[in-house]
Amino acid sequence: KEFLVEISGTTVTITCPSIEESVAWEIDGKKLNTKEKKHVIEDHNSSPVNVSCSADNTNYEMYLNARVCANCEELDALAVTGIITADLLITFGVLILVYYFSKDRKGRASTSAGSRPRGQKVQRPPPVPNPDYEPIRKGQREVYAGLEPRGF
Repeated sequence: KEFLVEISGTTVTITCPSIEESVAWEIDGKKLNTKEKKHVIEDHNSSPVNVSCSADNTNYEMYLNARVCANCEELDALAVTGIITADLLITFGVLILVYYFSKDRKGRASTSAGSRPRGQKVQRPPPVPNPDYEPIRKGQREVYAGLEPRGF
């Protein structure tokens, strides 16, 4: 048989597995005056304790290591699943809205104060050629006439 342990805030309720209604309780070697089947520990400090109850020469022992807190909320699996699903749906909704609104603004000209108006792209003139690398043109071969192969 097993103990029944219920935790609510900082209160721990322990039910002895004995079928008898008159039970002797002992916590960490100290006998308690209560004879009820349920024992309530108020303001439990989360420290581990050895709990035993006895009735009709039968002794039941348990090591209680319960973590308690005053402001804790207990959630079941369905609530946790619902919260995660709702969070994912909201996140994907925001992503889709941002995508569609940013997609529409690509074609519009911006009207912010720091922007300059866009016109047609002005073509730059070709770079000035370097006279050392000027190409040979028809009718101008005399410029290069002095460049004959030399014999060694």
